[in-house]
Amino acid sequence: MVDSTIGLHPHQGFEIMSFVLEGNIRHFDTKMNDWKPLEAGDVQIIRAGKGISHAEEIHRDGVIFQIWVDPDLSKTLLQEASYDDYKGNAFQHTSTDTATIIHYAGEKGLMHLDTPGVDIRRIKMTGAFDWKGDKTLIRSLYVLGGSGMLDGKTIEQDDFIIVDDGSDITFSPHDTGLDVFAFTVPVVPGYQTYAHRVLR
Repeated sequence: MVDSTIGLHPHQGFEIMSFVLEGNIRHFDTKMNDWKPLEAGDVQIIRAGKGISHAEEIHRDGVIFQIWVDPDLSKTLLQEASYDDYKGNAFQHTSTDTATIIHYAGEKGLMHLDTPGVDIRRIKMTGAFDWKGDKTLIRSLYVLGGSGMLDGKTIEQDDFIIVDDGSDITFSPHDTGLDVFAFTVPVVPGYQTYAHRVLR
């Protein structure tokens, strides 16, 4: 593996979050006009607003997980762009007998998003973990590591699962444990999304 750079490129409207899972990266954008280092556990968010350009340098030991969210573009396209980075040790952790949860955004989260109703958490499980459903929410689950069962079906690293029926779910990790990134959004966002704009 070698260092790699994603060159300067523009964005508008959307919110873009990068989670550093391993190693180190550096980030540049035209709002800060400077390169900022981020390391494992850290998170960055770009609220692209009227427009911003950014670049990323991923070191050879670096692994990132990136998510884009769709705020109300009728508002965000009128706002100035903004950027925040968060150190990994600043996020709240909660624990159960079988899991540790890192809260990034939502009721217990530190991150500020313009997109409403977003909950982002990382769940590291060593034993069975139950998660009560809600028919008003969609849960997107990405398996970062380990393997196990989800409601009787095998899941393993890099699997992506969408739970959109409001059902209660149960994770049953194998001996390797189970590390899941969970991203929850409202079924009805309350505004016209980008997809609605394009497909109307």
